[in-house]
Amino acid sequence: MYIENKPSGIQGEARIGKVTFSKTGRTFYYQGKEYLKVRDGFKHNCIEINTREEWWISGCKKDGNDTLYGSNKPVPIDEDIREEYWTTIRNRPDLKNNATTNYLE
Repeated sequence: MYIENKPSGIQGEARIGKVTFSKTGRTFYYQGKEYLKVRDGFKHNCIEINTREEWWISGCKKDGNDTLYGSNKPVPIDEDIREEYWTTIRNRPDLKNNATTNYLE
C-alpha cells in the first residue's frame, strides 16, 4: 500500500509498505500502528488512532503514480515488500533491487 502522512498541506512523508486489515476492513495496521478509515477526510482517508494524525493510505498503482496529488519525488519501499512491488504491482522485475520508486521511468 501507499502510505502518506498528511500533517499539514498537500504532500507529506510517504512510503510503500505492507498493510494488514481488520476483519471489517475499516482498520489498517502498519508498523505497530492502527489507522482508522474515515469517510469525511479532506486530503486524507485515515486517522492514526493514537495520535489522530491524518494519513492517505491506498493501493499501489501499476503506473507508479501513487500519490494523491501527483509527484515526481521517489518514495521509499519497505524491504519486505520491495520485490513484490516491482514484480507483481509494477510488472517491472528488472527493477526489483530498487529501494525507492522512480516516477520518471
